[in-house]
Amino acid sequence: MTRAQEIVEKVGLDPALRSHELTEEQIGKIVHYIGERGWKVEGDLRREVTSNLKRLQAIKCYRGSRHAHRLPVRGQRTRTNARTRKGARKTIGVIKKAE
Repeated sequence: MTRAQEIVEKVGLDPALRSHELTEEQIGKIVHYIGERGWKVEGDLRREVTSNLKRLQAIKCYRGSRHAHRLPVRGQRTRTNARTRKGARKTIGVIKKAE
């Protein structure tokens, strides 16, 4: 069972209900249920991920250095692929001398 299904079941909402159709009371119930479970959402989750990356960079581990240089972290090859992580190609060439 997904968390969304669990929330809908425990709070007692109609699963077919769209998010823009929720009342303030129903939204309050959902927020209260999530809060009492201690699940991290939105800003808290972003802060945790950011602090994890900063910790890896601070201890100067291999994964931290890969994150710092914006390279693939999990052992992928970088000679030909990794364009998403590395960004657009930068052409490096020799400038031809004017004769």
